[in-house]
Amino acid sequence: MRAAEVLGRVILVTGKEEYLGARTVDEVRAAVREHDGEAELTDTPASDLTQGTLGEMSAPSLFSAVRCVVVRNLENLPDESVEGLLAYAAAPVEDVTIVLVHGGGQKGSGVLTKLRKLPAVTEHKSEELKPSDFPNFVAHEVRRHGATIDRDAADVLLEAIGRDLRSLAGAASQLANDFPGERITESQVRRYFGGRAEAKSFAVADAAFAGRDRAALEELRWALDSGTAAVLITSAFAGSARGLARLVSAPRGMRDADLAREVGVPPWKLRSLREQARGWSEPGLARAIRAVAQADADIKGAASDASYALERLVLTVTALRRS
Repeated sequence: MRAAEVLGRVILVTGKEEYLGARTVDEVRAAVREHDGEAELTDTPASDLTQGTLGEMSAPSLFSAVRCVVVRNLENLPDESVEGLLAYAAAPVEDVTIVLVHGGGQKGSGVLTKLRKLPAVTEHKSEELKPSDFPNFVAHEVRRHGATIDRDAADVLLEAIGRDLRSLAGAASQLANDFPGERITESQVRRYFGGRAEAKSFAVADAAFAGRDRAALEELRWALDSGTAAVLITSAFAGSARGLARLVSAPRGMRDADLAREVGVPPWKLRSLREQARGWSEPGLARAIRAVAQADADIKGAASDASYALERLVLTVTALRRS
């Protein structure tokens, strides 16, 4: 983002995805500061915005003619300040950037509609990502830092990190900085992030539902020895069982995008679920779900040995898969 794109304009940041919105605000500020290192940066809630304070914030200060004003929670703008804000947005000051941040929802939507019609207003949307958007987000983040990433590697990173955008962006930055200009592979991601507790838990569940008892027991022992909580493991089993049950009972012939919504998983997860689903029937999955519920109760106090309860769960699930 360049100063010419923001100075003398009103930047409208909308949407519920807080991380993306915050990053847009940071990029605007950085562009202004790069243009003028002495530029004055101010921040205020929209609820405090009045005709007088808007005039003060947009006027040149004693220290610098260049200013960047961030107005948070535009949905809380007082009714008596709407007219003044729209009047300013229609004719913004040349060396001033006003950033208006709206957190999404219907409140304040009338003001948004009027702002969007003004030539000097540029909108940056930060809508929440759909499950199918996350691999592309990871790939984009890696490219921002000068590297690229395989699709399988992006999927592994999502399994290890989860869907918190801030954590994913940090992981992508770390990988790109450690492998500058390279194409990041699945093995590199596993080397860096394969030790996460959630990833270990799903590794146990994936092996068990695939019928690989020895591998599942090895993953279980590794997970427990490295401090993974037993409840994370039963939670991973429950999630896998629910996904498989929905997949097995889903209507035939559905497109992958529709099937992913029906099952409740991102499209990239369908491939591994399909592989696990071979050999499973609906009655078998029903018994597996009951076994997971019993193991969950056992580790939460119904049994004295959580490790034994988890080993029994692994053997029960793998036996059901083979039968």
